[in-house]
Order: sequence, then structure tokens, then C-alpha cells
Amino acid sequence: MANPNTRETLKQYALRNLGKPVIEINAEDSQLEDRIDEALQYYAQYHYDGIRRTYLKYKLTSADKTRLSNTNAITESATDGTTTTTWNEDQNYLIVPESVVSVINLFPFSNKGNLNLFDVRYQLRLNDLYDFSSTSIINYDVVLRHLDFLDHILVGEKPLRYNQHDNRLYIDMDWTNDLATDEYIVIECYRKLDPDSFTDVYNDIYLKRYVTALFKKQWGANLSKFGGVAMVGGVTLNGQQIYSEALQEVDKLEQEIRSTYELNPAIMIG
Repeated sequence: MANPNTRETLKQYALRNLGKPVIEINAEDSQLEDRIDEALQYYAQYHYDGIRRTYLKYKLTSADKTRLSNTNAITESATDGTTTTTWNEDQNYLIVPESVVSVINLFPFSNKGNLNLFDVRYQLRLNDLYDFSSTSIINYDVVLRHLDFLDHILVGEKPLRYNQHDNRLYIDMDWTNDLATDEYIVIECYRKLDPDSFTDVYNDIYLKRYVTALFKKQWGANLSKFGGVAMVGGVTLNGQQIYSEALQEVDKLEQEIRSTYELNPAIMIG
């Protein structure tokens, strides 16, 4: 099947690329499964088609409010000789889905979308921009940008920290006063695509080439442990040569993904 849409069809595609069934590929099935997992992890980490930019919202519960507002932090002591220091770390984090690779933005907690009679933006539209002809739209745009700048300086943004290995999103703010129970937290993030849900991932041309190269590397590593392996008809397979060729192919593919398919790190970090 030239267009794989499952793990098994991707596996068989890569094996056929290496010569199966004409040539026996000396690799155990569990080894091949490990290589597919490795390829999918690498693909999701560095290929822009392996992730999706999306928005997630979370409704703050009363239990969250109690935990996040609790001053009983995690305590850890460090001792060097006769000196002991005690360090505290607040538990101001929320657990996010494992598929989240990076969090790049936290939408501000403000009422910018709610205009009232005393809002400067309402007054600006009422007095200066009521018919879009009494004043220049450029002036309106400049004023709005200035108001956003003042909001950024005076109010600021909530610092956030995230590491995909612990799935904890730390938001450094006053959880007691800044956010009420049943209000929503909205984040902008990148999530890994689940290939079992989006099966076209298995048919990605780069992923197919990378899986084939990893299979070849595993095959060569297995054969190299026995020196020259004689096949039916007197043909001898050079495991070390297969392994060396596969290393070059893997290295070339990994350089290709980092130079061609990887997102700008500044976009990923936010």
C-alpha cells in the first residue's frame, strides 16, 4: 500500500522499501514498533505538520481556587556541611493535556470586550467616529494603539511557564483576586497531532522516508553483530555497510527537517 494510513501499513511500506519480501529484513517486530514511535516523536517535535496551533479554555473550579490560593507551598531543604537552607515553591499550576507541546500565549483577564458609557473607547467612537467621516480613521487607530500600550505598561501580562515533560502550566498571578470561580482561562498553544485520529500523518512523505531510514539502521545494527551474513544463493549481506549507509540517511533527514520543516523557535516559545 503506497498510501499508508495506519501504523501497520506504514511499517509494511518501509519494509518493502528495504526489499521485503525479496530480501529478509532481520529485525524483530518490537524493534520496528520502537522505531515507529521514535519517528513519530521526532516528527511531532520538529515538523510543522506534526503539530497544530489551537486554543484551549479551562473553567476555574472552586477546588482549583482553593489549591492555587493556598500558601502551603512545596518545601525542599538543601544541606552543605553545617549549613541548611529551606526553599518553597508555590503550587500555582494547572495540568494541561499531554499532547500540548508548547504554550505561547495567555489571553488577558480584562473587560476590553465590554464597552460602557464611561469607557474611553466608547466616548471616542461616540464623539469622534460616529459616522466614519468626521475624523480620520488613522487617528482612531493611533489612539487605540496608545490605549493598548498603556494597558500593557500599567497592567502588564501574566507571566507563564510551561514544560511539556511535566504538563504543568504555571501562571504567576494573584489567584485570589485576579480570577473568580467559574471564569475561563484561555491559552494559545501547539498540540501534537494524533496519527490514529488524523491518519494522513502516516502518509507524510518525510515520515515515510524517516521510518524507512530508521528501519534500515536497526536492520544494519542487528546484522553487524554477526559479521557477513550469508543468504540463500551465496549472497552475503554486509551489516556494517547497511548500518553506515543508514546513519548517513538518518543524519541527512534530520538536518533536512531542522532546516526546512521546523517552525521558528520564537513562534513556538511565544
